Amino acid sequence: MAADSEPESEVFEITDFTTASEWERFISKIEEVLNDWKLIGISSGKPLEKGIFTTGTWEEKSDEISFADFKFSVTHHYLVQEPSDKDGKEELGEDALPLPMQDLLCMNNDFPPRAHCLVRWYGLREFVVIAPAANNDAVISESKCNLLLSSISIALGNTGCQVPLFVQIHHKWRRMYVGECQGPGVRTDFEMVHLRKVPGQYTHLSGLLDIFKTKIGCPLTPLPPVSMAIRLTFVLQDWQQYFWPQQPPDIDALVGGEVGGLEFGKLPFGACEDPISELHLATTWPHLAEGIIVDNDVYSDLDPLQAPQWSVRVRKADNPQCLLGDFLTEFFKLCRRKESTDEILGRSAFDEEGKEVADITHALSKLTEPAPVPIPKLSVTNMVHSAKKKIRKHRGVDESPLNNEVLNTILLFLFPDAADKLGDVFENRASTSAGNNPPPENEDYNLFSQFKSAPSDSLTYKLALCLCMINFYHGGVKGVAHLWQEFVLEMRYRWENNYLIPGLANGAPDLRCCLLHQKLQMLNCCIERKKARDEGKRGSMSDRSPGGASGDGAKGGDHSGENPDKEKEFGKSWESWSDSEEEFFECLSDTEDLKGNGQENGKKGAKESVNLKPEGRLHPHGKLMLLHPGEPLYVPITQEPAPMTEDLLEEQSEVLAKLGTSAEGAHLRARMQSACLLSDMESFKAANPGCCLEDFVRWYSPRDYIEEEVIDEKGNKVIRGELSARMKIPSNMWVEAWETAKPVPARRQKRLFDDTREAEKVLHYLAVQKPADLARHLLPCIIHAAVLKVKEEEAVEDISSVKKIIKQIISHSSKVLRFPSPEDKKLEEIIAQIMSVEAIIARARSLKAKFGVEKCENEEEKEDLQRFVNSLLEQPEVSVVGAGRGPAGSIIHKLFVNAQRLTESSDEVPVPLEEELRRSGCPEERRQGVQSEFPPPAGREVILRASVPRPAPYSKALPQRMYSVLTREDFRLAGAFSADTTFF
Repeated sequence: MAADSEPESEVFEITDFTTASEWERFISKIEEVLNDWKLIGISSGKPLEKGIFTTGTWEEKSDEISFADFKFSVTHHYLVQEPSDKDGKEELGEDALPLPMQDLLCMNNDFPPRAHCLVRWYGLREFVVIAPAANNDAVISESKCNLLLSSISIALGNTGCQVPLFVQIHHKWRRMYVGECQGPGVRTDFEMVHLRKVPGQYTHLSGLLDIFKTKIGCPLTPLPPVSMAIRLTFVLQDWQQYFWPQQPPDIDALVGGEVGGLEFGKLPFGACEDPISELHLATTWPHLAEGIIVDNDVYSDLDPLQAPQWSVRVRKADNPQCLLGDFLTEFFKLCRRKESTDEILGRSAFDEEGKEVADITHALSKLTEPAPVPIPKLSVTNMVHSAKKKIRKHRGVDESPLNNEVLNTILLFLFPDAADKLGDVFENRASTSAGNNPPPENEDYNLFSQFKSAPSDSLTYKLALCLCMINFYHGGVKGVAHLWQEFVLEMRYRWENNYLIPGLANGAPDLRCCLLHQKLQMLNCCIERKKARDEGKRGSMSDRSPGGASGDGAKGGDHSGENPDKEKEFGKSWESWSDSEEEFFECLSDTEDLKGNGQENGKKGAKESVNLKPEGRLHPHGKLMLLHPGEPLYVPITQEPAPMTEDLLEEQSEVLAKLGTSAEGAHLRARMQSACLLSDMESFKAANPGCCLEDFVRWYSPRDYIEEEVIDEKGNKVIRGELSARMKIPSNMWVEAWETAKPVPARRQKRLFDDTREAEKVLHYLAVQKPADLARHLLPCIIHAAVLKVKEEEAVEDISSVKKIIKQIISHSSKVLRFPSPEDKKLEEIIAQIMSVEAIIARARSLKAKFGVEKCENEEEKEDLQRFVNSLLEQPEVSVVGAGRGPAGSIIHKLFVNAQRLTESSDEVPVPLEEELRRSGCPEERRQGVQSEFPPPAGREVILRASVPRPAPYSKALPQRMYSVLTREDFRLAGAFSADTTFF
């Protein structure tokens, strides 16, 4: 600039007073926020309805502003209401008071049970709060408080906003607010006093009236009437006269035979401590005129029994100990354990010493030695039982996690068929208990498919419940490992001795259930196959038919009347076909004649193949005839497809996917998938010598054989058929399989399902499971059982809110448990939801016991009490019908009387309640008795209102309000004082 070159003496400083200061910027930001939220201009709305503060919806929106580097949060709290019509706005004249000032005098929503503190103190439906943004910041100095008050006053004046603005001062825990509301020619100042110790003269109504009148400073005489609303709150903490009805289960009785082993199939339920810690009784006088009652330091007319309104709220115990929740939590903790069963029970338990070790290690060589050693004595089962003896010997009786009594009780509960000593009865019971009974069409029963757990009557489900109880009551993780070890040994024993596992449905593994349940079903399939094969072997040894073909014919005759549908014929009786020398069907090298016949059959054609003896016939088809020989077509005895669990299916799909998309890979994949087809072709060839591929297709896949009417040379209509187009594709898998298939009956084929190998795989899978793995597998069953238990208990109480939560639990669990390895956090959420429901039901039972709902003989009163108890659970505060004279009120009165007498003198015998209630007398006598019937009030709330001209006698009459609350540790005065600013 040119001024820079001028001499220094002529330089002068210019102060720019138009530059905004930090304070002005702060005010501008407040105005900007109020404009953004559209809070400027006249506020209008409908008069407040009764109870709207509790039943209505409150919303809030926030923004952030700063004064220099000090940040404030601005929050707008408001009650959502329907917009008022335009006519209402037109009716509002210039003299109409702003809506917040009208709300100060509204008596419909005094003492709301759940609301922002400023709503309770001032009765406002809308307000804005400016508070320090950080929790540790506070506006403490008086000069800063005044600066903030000036800021909001200027902002309200500049914008014309009629919504009250508050500033939070002092530390946040004190909940100290000062504020202002402006309207046309009127202003309301919101002031507050907060003390820890209350002055004696302000503990009663007369002292509070003196403060209010002094603060108003009304120049008129006489003073306009003051309207009062008073609430006294009494707290009942002593429930000694009502023992908590829930008793923890008797563990000794559980095992000692008094209750029986069936208790192991039930989950416990209920709280071990009273889930209701306090009952708060609020006695309210809603509309009182000054002078109607007397309440001073020597005398009080405030008799709780005479209060026109009673309302009750209950304080819930924080995290009450509940049995079902503890069971679930402790079982879930197992999922995080890392130890294996061997590490928990001690590896040395499995070590053998001396000669017996040598016996077991040389068991297989002894089996092959020519010495006449009894085979059963060297079976794997006997080895296992000798190992069990060694385990007990090493561990010691006292060190065993489970004592024999508990263990036997559990095993009999899991395997009820073990109680039968007679072999025949044992066999029958095992087969019937494993039978596939039709499941009940019940929503609760079918929960297992949603949770991927197991049916509620299955062995897996019972095992989960037993392990859960063992984990909680009988040794924790060591007890779980011990029971699991015994369970695995029982599984091997049943496999070795052909005893079916009870509590499992027949048939292939149910993929809707958990993997452990599928594995047990797979083991049952293996036992069933092995059992059928061994029975067939015994039958063929005792009564063997000479040729085999006659036996086939007999079987065919027996089944001739059955449904010839292919799917129903699989595995009907092929297991009974067995040669004593070919138990495993693995090798065909010892049947050279059969092999040669098969090769000749493939090479020489139909004429010589017709000479083969038919084998493995089930029954004649009835309708179809072989195309070339013209003989009846026989349905063969076929092997059943191998059952598979979901992990095996996944492995198989991975193997097939790895083969790739090349032609060679596709061909190999097709061959791997056609093992069952090849087996059925071989069975068909053996049952129908001289047959062709067309015959097989007509029986196996009728859609692939197309028939049509044609006219022959003689002019007659005849039906001719041919294979479908897909069957004629070159190098078709069906054609290749047919050419390689030999006429081998099912009893001589290599097994599609090697039950011995699969059973050993399952037993190995079970043996290597750690307690944590086991808990993961069975947790869906435990959650399933917990949901059923909660539903059962809720049905007794009939609580609508609990029904909704249970539906949410089922929906949430279905989504989480459907997938493998769910997240721990989501599982914890499910358990927390179940625990919350248990606590609600426990609270309902506690309140029912305290209010004597079940003992009430009058049905109408009983229903009223039931509704009252349910309302206490679902609502923050419940009005007592009839106040102290109603059925619920009289019971509450009794509770306080008993508690007060126990407090005053535990040695004296209390007067019977009936005599106390019959006592009558004048009001003064009753008020004297009140002091002993109710404890001193824990809280006294008073609202004083008046419409008074301020500051001059000729000013407009404006609303004045003061709220007072007095507790044992706290005294607060919150005043809203309005003044006419037209001429002042």
